[in-house]
Amino acid sequence: MKHLRLALAQVNLRVGDLDRNVEKIIAWTARARDAGCDIVAFPELATLGYPPEDLLFRPHVIDANLAARDEIVTATSGIVSLFGFVDATDDLYNAAAIAADGQLIGTYHKQLLPNYGVFDENRYFQAGSGGCVYRIDETVIGVNICEDIWHPGGPADEQALAGNAEVIFNLSASPYFAGKIASRDQMIATRATDNLAVVALVNIVGGQDELVFDGGSIIVDPTGRTIASGRQFEEDLVVADIPLDGIFRQRLRDTRRRKAKQEKPEAISEIPIEIASPSNLSNVTAPLGPRLERLSEMYQALCLGVRDYVEKNGFKQSVVALSGGIDSTLTAAIAADALGPENVLGVTMPSRYSSDGARSDAELLAENFGLEFHTIPIEPPFVTLLDILEKPFAGTEPNEAEENIQARLRGLIIMALSNKFGWLVLTTGNKSEMSVGYATLYGDMCGGYSVLKDVYKTTVFEMSRRRNTQRPPDCLGPDGPVIPKNIITKPPTAELKPGQKDEDTLPPYDELDAILSHLIEEDMATDDIVAQGFERETVHRVWRMLDVAEYKRRQAPPGVKTTRRAFGRDRRYPIINGFRGDV
Repeated sequence: MKHLRLALAQVNLRVGDLDRNVEKIIAWTARARDAGCDIVAFPELATLGYPPEDLLFRPHVIDANLAARDEIVTATSGIVSLFGFVDATDDLYNAAAIAADGQLIGTYHKQLLPNYGVFDENRYFQAGSGGCVYRIDETVIGVNICEDIWHPGGPADEQALAGNAEVIFNLSASPYFAGKIASRDQMIATRATDNLAVVALVNIVGGQDELVFDGGSIIVDPTGRTIASGRQFEEDLVVADIPLDGIFRQRLRDTRRRKAKQEKPEAISEIPIEIASPSNLSNVTAPLGPRLERLSEMYQALCLGVRDYVEKNGFKQSVVALSGGIDSTLTAAIAADALGPENVLGVTMPSRYSSDGARSDAELLAENFGLEFHTIPIEPPFVTLLDILEKPFAGTEPNEAEENIQARLRGLIIMALSNKFGWLVLTTGNKSEMSVGYATLYGDMCGGYSVLKDVYKTTVFEMSRRRNTQRPPDCLGPDGPVIPKNIITKPPTAELKPGQKDEDTLPPYDELDAILSHLIEEDMATDDIVAQGFERETVHRVWRMLDVAEYKRRQAPPGVKTTRRAFGRDRRYPIINGFRGDV
């Protein structure tokens, strides 16, 4: 029986670090060759990392990327390598290199350029055209890039139906959000069954600014059955033997049926590839990687995003302002699980309004995780500032101004610690608060990375409860119920004035989060949201808060994308916005 042994190298790359990326690609090429593979595939834009954004406007970056391509090509002795790079011929193209035995055999240009959500590839690239099929011994393969596989009737269909490709490789940089993994797996299964081909998608893994790439590379047979899959949120080399004689017979029967109904598509010419060393074949199939449930995969995405943001930006430790509330608690937990407890410092900064319970909860959390813990009271500087402002504030009632002084003092202190010791400040606000502006600019919004920026408050509670019952894979923090029960059960409060509760200012979080999800992720109109059972007045109130808080969100630090539509790259609303009609 004829086999093709293939490898999918889902690697963690660093945008712009061409030397590091080339070194990794060459090393993983050698691993695939040592495993007897005929072909190894790497992700989209592997030389530069994804997304390179406006680095692409620098000619010397493009030249360095082309030199990187050539260096990788020279390392392909005895194996076929498929990897992404930026091609510069008459224009810039998001390209795949097809290399074998030290030679560049061909280049494919991505045809379908995504220009929605977090993607803006039309800003940088020209769309390609034409098929891309190659014959390796008796096997025909097709090569395409990311978005090309997502659309029926696209390049993958052309390669299978017109080019007779039996195995289709897709080089991807497919970013994570909750639910994406299952939908991507289903899409690949659909393409495989539609085209009666093996489809192998290799995805990048790692964090890049606001984006997290989950890996989860997958190989699917013509019946839609998963042959092998890569781990999620980890580097992995997925190796599998593909038996091809049955595929060919099935394809032949299907082609005959198609010819009876319609004209055969215009044929695509095959380019032969010869490799010096045939595989030492045996029955090797990589174990199927885990497909995690929603809360676990979101938690792992947050850990990976934090770990890579800290490490790739040259930090070693992070610091979290611990209030004793649920948001700072989960932020510290994720940081400890991502970086190791020894690399996370907790600081509590009590004021006259801080309860004894909040302070003891923060201390207990730090003890449970093994965090270094500091207490720095803000009462002395708060008193000083109230004295300074007594004259200009004379004749007014206390309001948000006095409340926010406390938040800004905490921001000042934690940023001073960051400057002195080089700790990265992780901010603690969640998506619910950022949506409606329930955060203090230059106060609790101070910091370098916002861990929960795209996590609703209700999900924060769910994740915290789940962390107490199940420690996610590859986490560096301790096992067991490490989050104090009182933090999970007590009503949320900013503790900036006596008896303050979040729900004095906001709708209940389960109601607020549902309305926000409809407004942000679905762009739903008021009538449609009201039809879901919400009060019209509440919907308008939430929409108005969402609208006027845009100026704050523009000044917020980046954070991990976990939903279909996150603030930042996904959602770009004007700050000056005179629209006041129905949403």
